[in-house]
Amino acid sequence: MSHVISVFGSSTPEPGSADYEAARDLGQRLAQAGFTVQSGGYVGVMEGVSRGANEAGGHVIGVTCDQIEEFRPGKLSPWVKEEVRHPTVAERVVYLVSQCDGIIVMPGGIGTLSELALAWSFAQVGEMNSKPIIPVGGLWQRTLAAFVDQAYICPEHVALLELVRTPAEAVDVLAKHVNSSR
Repeated sequence: MSHVISVFGSSTPEPGSADYEAARDLGQRLAQAGFTVQSGGYVGVMEGVSRGANEAGGHVIGVTCDQIEEFRPGKLSPWVKEEVRHPTVAERVVYLVSQCDGIIVMPGGIGTLSELALAWSFAQVGEMNSKPIIPVGGLWQRTLAAFVDQAYICPEHVALLELVRTPAEAVDVLAKHVNSSR
């Protein structure tokens, strides 16, 4: 069984946009490196990463939920090969954070921020096994630079995140973690 990587990101990017295509590139790179891609299973970054992985012959898991579909009608991305369904957003997010071997966080909004924060908090207190948490791009670098204050967050907890600029760097970080855990 290949390592499962959860990818978080905005539902708003359209095909052809920079963030959609970056997610598609990430999906391709993950599949080519032998990883299984897991995302929220819908549109935007989720679709882009699923599409890229699918096109590269990788396995794609979409983690969907009834509550999201009530909030914003939508359906499972056609690029997903396996669906895991939950009734609530909370159950869906906990599954995505805990049932994976690594996490990549692409640009996004409130939902993506909450996913990053939950993963980081779970890592901080030992709620989940140690795994790479990799925010990608300038949005997260700026957000975290504004948020991190050493009066509240110690350096070893900041180090639980591995900020990178590009999808290629994110996959390189994952590969190093996988190779070092063998």
